[in-house]
Amino acid sequence: MGWTASSGLPFSNSFNLPAVLRHRALIAAGIGCAFVAASTLRSTPFFSNRSTPFACLSSMSTDASIKEAVITDKAPAALGPYSQAIKANNTLFVSGVLGLIPETGKFVSDDVEEQTEQVLKNMGEILKASGASYSSVVKTTIMLADLKDFKKVNEIYAKYFPAPAPARSTYQVAALPLDARIEIECIAAL
Repeated sequence: MGWTASSGLPFSNSFNLPAVLRHRALIAAGIGCAFVAASTLRSTPFFSNRSTPFACLSSMSTDASIKEAVITDKAPAALGPYSQAIKANNTLFVSGVLGLIPETGKFVSDDVEEQTEQVLKNMGEILKASGASYSSVVKTTIMLADLKDFKKVNEIYAKYFPAPAPARSTYQVAALPLDARIEIECIAAL
């Protein structure tokens, strides 16, 4: 733990840093120098009535109460130790969604078009359960078992997202859970 030149207090105590930063040693010289400089400036009369340097760091929290799990039985349950979606800081993070029928847990079919439709229906239910909609989505990531399905997926995808369409990345992956043909995750503004 470092010490400030002006106050003799540890960095972590003089800036009310969150626990995650307080318990990690400041090993980058640039960061350590910035804290020393800020602490020294803060103690001078000119800066004494100004806001705390690096005030944005004090708003960070590891408190679990700032995130909320979104759970709906109208979309397939998570296949492992993760949530269907998480709300945090007015943002919704939707986990990868598969083309499973919620009631049976089975794929709608082996067809990529039918799986894409089901994925987007399932995503819509998760969005609705969180108070969002397709128009709230700002970023999607599509994972395909075969990139040759790109055009087919685009035709279906375009029906769900109004203009301006969300930012998007699309990848061909080696494999998807349960041998799915497609998986889509998204981020939405709340």
